[in-house]
Amino acid sequence: MRWVDQIRKTIATLFRRQQETARLDEEMRFHLEQEIAERIQLGASPEDARKAAMRDFGNPTLLRDEARRGWNWGWLETLGRDLRFGARALMRSPGFTVTTIAVMTLCIGATICLFTVVRAVLLEPLPFQDPDNLVMVYEHFRSNTLGNPYNEVAPGDFYEWRAQTHGFADMASYHYSSLTVTGDHGEMPEMVAAQKGTWNLFPLLGVRPVLGRTFREDEDQVGDHHVAILTWSFFQRRFGGDPSIVGKTFRMAARPYMVVGVLPEWFAYPDARTQVWVPYSDGETYENLHAHDNHNPFVVARMKPGVSLKTATDEVSALQYRMHMQYAGKPVAEDVLSRPMIDDVVQDVKTPLLMMMAAVACMLLIGCLNVSNLLVARGAARQKEMSIRGALGAGRFALLREQMTETVILCGCGGLLGLLLAMAGTAWLKLHWKGLPRAAAIHVDVIIVLFTFGVVGLTAVLAGLLPALSSTQRGVLEGLKDSSRGSGVGVSRAKLRKTLLSIEIALTVVLLLSSGLLLKSFVQLRTTDLGISGDHLLTLRYNLPMEVYTKPEQSLAFSQSLLERVRRIPGIESAGLGSTVPGAGWDGDQVFIIPERPNYESNKQPDAIVRYADPSYFATLGIPLIAGRVFNEHDRLDQANKVIVSEELVKRYYPGENVIGRTIVIGTDITNKKRTYEIVGVVGNTLWRVGKPTKATTYFPVFSGNTGYRSTLVVRTSGDPLSYAVAIQKEIAALDPQLPVVDVLTIPQIVGESTVNQSFSASLVLVFAVLSLLLAGVGLYGVLSYVVTQRVPEIGIRIALGAQRGQVLGLVLRDGLRPVVFGLVIGVGGGISVGYVIRSLLYETKPLDPIVFAVMATLLLVVAALASAAPAWRASSIDPMQALRTE
Repeated sequence: MRWVDQIRKTIATLFRRQQETARLDEEMRFHLEQEIAERIQLGASPEDARKAAMRDFGNPTLLRDEARRGWNWGWLETLGRDLRFGARALMRSPGFTVTTIAVMTLCIGATICLFTVVRAVLLEPLPFQDPDNLVMVYEHFRSNTLGNPYNEVAPGDFYEWRAQTHGFADMASYHYSSLTVTGDHGEMPEMVAAQKGTWNLFPLLGVRPVLGRTFREDEDQVGDHHVAILTWSFFQRRFGGDPSIVGKTFRMAARPYMVVGVLPEWFAYPDARTQVWVPYSDGETYENLHAHDNHNPFVVARMKPGVSLKTATDEVSALQYRMHMQYAGKPVAEDVLSRPMIDDVVQDVKTPLLMMMAAVACMLLIGCLNVSNLLVARGAARQKEMSIRGALGAGRFALLREQMTETVILCGCGGLLGLLLAMAGTAWLKLHWKGLPRAAAIHVDVIIVLFTFGVVGLTAVLAGLLPALSSTQRGVLEGLKDSSRGSGVGVSRAKLRKTLLSIEIALTVVLLLSSGLLLKSFVQLRTTDLGISGDHLLTLRYNLPMEVYTKPEQSLAFSQSLLERVRRIPGIESAGLGSTVPGAGWDGDQVFIIPERPNYESNKQPDAIVRYADPSYFATLGIPLIAGRVFNEHDRLDQANKVIVSEELVKRYYPGENVIGRTIVIGTDITNKKRTYEIVGVVGNTLWRVGKPTKATTYFPVFSGNTGYRSTLVVRTSGDPLSYAVAIQKEIAALDPQLPVVDVLTIPQIVGESTVNQSFSASLVLVFAVLSLLLAGVGLYGVLSYVVTQRVPEIGIRIALGAQRGQVLGLVLRDGLRPVVFGLVIGVGGGISVGYVIRSLLYETKPLDPIVFAVMATLLLVVAALASAAPAWRASSIDPMQALRTE
């Protein structure tokens, strides 16, 4: 069949071009020689025969090109010719080429890097079975005052949901715990982050262990079923990846736990810190598992086919409201909320990542505008060349195609180098962005490579199309005339470059203002007063295992011995104990009753954060005593019944009253464990987390409850706090060699850990803004240099007619700063809009902060003035005679 032969021939000519070209030349030579031979036989001389045959045969070059076009690969030849011509042209301008590729590498690399992170974290589905059907279910207190409507679920509520509702296919629950792992063969003790999960959690997620099995239902019952599932990282680090560990035991929480399974390497839920999973009921009592006033666990559910999320949630919500009415006035939520599991996983980083992606997109556009300005200047320098080529027969489309090919080469090189830069950037982000969810999923694959091609194509069009159209729009004669005179076309190109510069400046201003607002917000966060004196403070956390320290008296004896030892270390000024320190997190809250006002509206019962402290805790941290006293040595253990409250609690629940000697009742009718506590002191407010609102706080004596086993040692030193860490840890090891110490931190480190997302977002946006500012400065310098070059004759005439150097200097500076001011005005308007968009990310910073706007505008004008100075000075130093000769 003819079409099959044609395809075969076309493919053959693609891979055997030299052979086919040689065969074509041989065939043309054969036909020409046959024609010559025929004419000689008719009596013509060899010379006349050759001339006549050549005249009839035609131009061999044109015939060869026409035959090649019949091979259907003419476009490929044209592309190859354009690429070779473009590469040679760029090699003749190494400065321009290197600068342009550097700009494209930076901008494209940053774009690919951020897109790689955003795709892995926000866009890719979770690595579970049917992840779109997984949702998180929360309790919702309608009277919530902390701004977060999604509250953890009481275990008793979860069990009621699972037993009495049928809208979801299944429900599972888990919550965080920390356990001490020890060894029988001299291994170092350590405190590991653990999760307690219901037996059906892993089947619900569709996760299968790589070794062993998941929990059985009978293992998730109150009793002595001590089994554990290891995460891959803990399996490798603690047990060397030995598969024989499955079925064996290791010591954790002073008990032997049998390893029943090992999870896959990719499994990092709910976060990468988790090392061990144990059953939900492990170490719990039946009473605790069915409590309705202990809001700690999380609940994950799988949607049932054919049932909408709203329908299923409404059914659970109706049950929750019935339980709320059953325990009216107690801390039982009225409502239930749900959201997709992916939204829950990325909630803390979604907005910062999208904001950074928008910033890098602005930076990419600024880079394109910068390159476009460079191409406009290059087009002006090549105007005569373009006109001559047009006069020799090159069409406008051919010239346009060749210039776009050059731009594609530049952007392609920038894209290749940018991809390598993005690979390094993503590796750096994974290593340094602590707490970034789904970090293990971040990688460069085929999709990212295809995205790179798309970005390269987009940047080539954005950066190259307008300059190419501008340089090819004039006629041949007009172009030659303008290139010889150097004025008319220069004016239009100068206007184009100034327009592009104004847009570039406007985008830069938006980035500068955004980064300025975020930077000020971050500084406000880092310098927030926690309500303590944070200098020279060191904190160390440890958990006294209840299986070893079975009585509060044992824990008290350990802590008194530890404090005595630590206080004897030279350089230690004071030491105290508490459950946690300000800035380190929530650590739980509870409702209480004011006896004088026992009745409250639904869910309006007073609520306060719970803290435990010893007598030295407040003085060591520098928390001021406002009224009354702190704890003394008699306020120990359960018989004390003393409490210290914060100023915020007094302000909220006892406005204008003296609370010393008053009492509060802790507990609810649900637990039947009400106790009365006497208020003995009022202390200053402290923040539980940087950037969060002040909360009413209650302090109880250390070891007056089970949570007293979780202790934080607070030490004030005379020198660098961290230099005392080893000595303190040695004292702890001397008392209990099997007791691990974790979170050895200073107060600035605690604040830093709680602001890591704000730190990264502010820092990266600031880097993008600074780079954009540098690009804008380079762009302004290029525009003014081009303008000065085009106006050399005019400036020469002005100087010859008596213009002073200062006048010429002012003329050029005004000409350069005009597009800057215009871009600044537009950018400020855009910055105001962006400020209101990101206001949820700002802390004690207004979207229209006058200081930020003034500083950033001044910074931009300073950079613009510096970029304009050199071209302006060169213009004022022009020799009039030399300038007139150039005309």
